[in-house]
Amino acid sequence: MNYLIAVFSDRMGVEAAYTALEAAGFDLKQMAIVGKGYKTADEFGFIDPGQQARRQIKLMALWTVPFGFLAGVGFSLATGLQTFTEWVGPVGNHVAGGLLGAIGGAMGSVTVGGGLGLTSSGGDVLAYRNRLDRNQYLLAVKSLNPTQTRQANDLIRLQNPETVQGYTDSGAV
Repeated sequence: MNYLIAVFSDRMGVEAAYTALEAAGFDLKQMAIVGKGYKTADEFGFIDPGQQARRQIKLMALWTVPFGFLAGVGFSLATGLQTFTEWVGPVGNHVAGGLLGAIGGAMGSVTVGGGLGLTSSGGDVLAYRNRLDRNQYLLAVKSLNPTQTRQANDLIRLQNPETVQGYTDSGAV
């Protein structure tokens, strides 16, 4: 599957490109306009990378925090360290070890679960979302063959888009 995503600064340009593709015989199901008055980024499928990272962190924390707690208690029991005995007593010492292990598990869920996605960009998706926030429009065209993709690219470029980017999806999941 081949995709083209064109960015237009105004509604007139994106509608002209859409109409040109429609006149050339492109199926309406192959095209989508994303922007104010049309589909939103979420409706189109541009997932917010920060939201996706937070969800992944929560999923990782479901098992890393309890595992960290058990590992902390096990480490405390295995080593016999009495770090907190004066403060919380012998049983509390193992519980404190478990809490420290749980904290380590939570930090691991942030690191492995996608904490980097909270601070770094999400590639092209974030760039497209930023363009939509600036009231620009996107025209997305899906085609099955390279010839149709080239034809769509030529027709879109006649309308002077700001950018046109092509993507290929191999279909592998």
